[in-house]
Amino acid sequence: MSDNKRLIGDDEKDDDDTNLSVYEDDEEEDEIPWITWFCTLKGNEFFVKVDEEYISDDFNLTGLSSMVSFYEYALDMILDLESPGEEDLTDEQQQLVETAAETLYGLIHARFILTMRGMKLMEEKFRSVAFGRCPRVMCCGQSVLPVGQSDILREASVKVFCPKCEDIYYPCSTRHRSLDGAFWGTTFPHLFCICNPTLFSSVTKPVYSYVPKIYGFRVRKQKK
Repeated sequence: MSDNKRLIGDDEKDDDDTNLSVYEDDEEEDEIPWITWFCTLKGNEFFVKVDEEYISDDFNLTGLSSMVSFYEYALDMILDLESPGEEDLTDEQQQLVETAAETLYGLIHARFILTMRGMKLMEEKFRSVAFGRCPRVMCCGQSVLPVGQSDILREASVKVFCPKCEDIYYPCSTRHRSLDGAFWGTTFPHLFCICNPTLFSSVTKPVYSYVPKIYGFRVRKQKK
């Protein structure tokens, strides 16, 4: 520190220290965990917050290191840890790490929601209709669940599964249609229904199907 700065008067110094302390406190209050930040982004409403304890267990991440580039950096970013050599990354590499962190979190998320804890968090979203309702008229607004058509990355976007008609549809909001279906996987909604029978005890398959008519007369299918 220069001599000039050391000659600050006591009153002025106290004011500066107080202002600096307030600034640091505000800065700390503004910082939120990466997981919280990611899950509150617009378009990420289908995600739940994966427990850090689950992510910190290497057993739960088996096989993921070969699926995600910059794996160690991405994992540290998710857990809000400082990575050795992080300051040496170029801006382009830093962007790749951020993308890798989102991909890694999605893959971890697909495993987490198959646990009892994960299912409980997904149940809360299901009850609040956070995933939307079935667009099929005969399903009478049945709440839906997210599902992937593949467990492999970049093969299909996320869809929603209706427990009533047992079919899948595109999410109602277009901002959800760019999400990778592998982040929820092919198993989740079906295992969820089996593990929560009381939630679906009153859910029955639609009795009626839409009947096309012209001037009140049923349209007969043309013979080929």
